Amino acid sequence: MSERCDDTRGEKDPGVATRLVHVGASAAYDVHVGAGILPELGAVAREAAGGARCCVVSETHVAPLYADAAEASLAAAGYDVAERVVFPAGERHKRLSTLGEILEALAARELGRSDVVVALGGGVAGDVAGLAAALYLRGVAVVQVPTSLLAMVDSSVGGKTAVDLEAGKNLAGAFWQPCAVVADVRTLATVPDELFRDSCGEVVKHAVLADAALLDRLTERPLTKLRHDEASLVDVVARNVEIKRDVVQADEREAGVRQTLNLGHTIGHAIEAASEFTLGHGSCVAAGLCMMARASARRGWCSGETATRIERCVAAHGLPTGSELPADLLMHYMAHDKKRHGEAVNVVVPVEVGRCEVRRVGLDELRELVELGR
Repeated sequence: MSERCDDTRGEKDPGVATRLVHVGASAAYDVHVGAGILPELGAVAREAAGGARCCVVSETHVAPLYADAAEASLAAAGYDVAERVVFPAGERHKRLSTLGEILEALAARELGRSDVVVALGGGVAGDVAGLAAALYLRGVAVVQVPTSLLAMVDSSVGGKTAVDLEAGKNLAGAFWQPCAVVADVRTLATVPDELFRDSCGEVVKHAVLADAALLDRLTERPLTKLRHDEASLVDVVARNVEIKRDVVQADEREAGVRQTLNLGHTIGHAIEAASEFTLGHGSCVAAGLCMMARASARRGWCSGETATRIERCVAAHGLPTGSELPADLLMHYMAHDKKRHGEAVNVVVPVEVGRCEVRRVGLDELRELVELGR
């Protein structure tokens, strides 16, 4: 659809090729990555999801920027567009209360089982709107329209939806694959520099996980210096989607290899929660990634050179390479991590750049890893 759509309204850059990444999950779908492709949303949704009515679910930062354009495209494709649902922006609103309000709003707008929820925004909007779609009428179609780098390369792909609980991040959720993803890198132009830099944490993580050449490329030419180069953004986003796609196809429900996508997250989620979400998710993942790399090197699980390469790329993007938060505080949150199995936790460790493995460690050993990583 992205390559064939003629209704660009003069916005699509013909010099930047749109990339199409097919995800062969239990419900297969395509991820469209391009520059100026938001006007194609309606046509993409029509082909992928069908339905008569749709409702855009967004948050207060993104809706004023892109909801009108999204709804115009959906209406042009023949949808009866219901009144949009907008909730307050920020991780602190990724809660059951927000989810309940969205579900009530969908019911008030009388969306039917064959209709479509359009999740417009960053990772929080995608997670909450995706979970609402999974629950409403026991599951309606959702089209993900990520507008942050983090959401484009990670949360919009793979079907994970969730809200946070007091005990920790993403503890209440469901697997619910989208019908399509439309990632228009032009929306990244309105993302503040700090948020864009934060999102690079997941990009670096994917490179460490599966693409050594990408890690070297990002170290030499950090994405923070390429944010206005739309062709490079499309290329890097599409490559990240491919990396995540390959893992999701191999293990959709996170029973095995998909756990490697949690590289940097065990410590990173704890840093995020301990900071009361004042630190961005990508920055926390970057710090957790470097701490685990240093701990792994000191344990002999990877070489010192591997840890250094990872730290060098993280630092090149202006992201934190560690945390000074007390180990006891981090352990409090890691003990409630959803990856905990009794008195053990699954952690992902780099073996070398491009290859990682899952290790199950006891809570005492996990604390030692935190100390070694500091």
